[in-house]
Amino acid sequence: MLRVEEITCSYSGMEALQKVSIDVGEDEFVSIIGSNGAGKSSLLKAISGTVKCSAGKIYFLDEDITRMKAHKRTELGIIHVPEGRRIFPSLTVKENLELGGYRARARKSIPKNIEAATALFPVLKARENQVAGTLSGGEQQMLAVGRGIMAMPSLLMLDEPSLGLAPMLADMIFETIKDIRLRLKVSILLVEQRALEALELCERGYILDCGLITMSSEREELMGSPIIQKAYLGET
Repeated sequence: MLRVEEITCSYSGMEALQKVSIDVGEDEFVSIIGSNGAGKSSLLKAISGTVKCSAGKIYFLDEDITRMKAHKRTELGIIHVPEGRRIFPSLTVKENLELGGYRARARKSIPKNIEAATALFPVLKARENQVAGTLSGGEQQMLAVGRGIMAMPSLLMLDEPSLGLAPMLADMIFETIKDIRLRLKVSILLVEQRALEALELCERGYILDCGLITMSSEREELMGSPIIQKAYLGET
């Protein structure tokens, strides 16, 4: 489905990504883990089109989208839930969800998709008329993910969904991400600092360090690697 081939991205002359290659298959769950500043968010931004690549290629459904505008990539089904939630704080919960369904394919199914999003996050139904900016941090994260679901994605990219959440809320978000995979049969690309949870959810994973892919493998091999255990899982 998604194929990223040796992309390089730079900010102010500094390379955030250096010849990074990854792929995500249809209905596959792939996680990318790495420390803060490793380039994880830059990779998702490059795929969604909000950051330009200075080298390399990105293919989606066998189409070269490297130079395609971000809104065109959204129409193809690449949906990016960015770090930091980025909800519309002055709009209600329901209005935020409705805006998530602007993609042409999803517009005619907005009521059905709201039902799907609120089934995954019942608190959104209870808060549908509440101004989004007054929600708790965990509820805002649920809203951000729910808004992504509204677009009926083919590829759902989640950037640090546990960021800033209490452990109990983060665990609930991870459980819901697993539920999304089972219910919606969507490909998921997860970027996350909480390595254990990210690896437990995925089928394959990549380790990103200082803009470079340093390791990639099936989940079991990554979790069993002494290097990964020491560097990311807190084991000695």
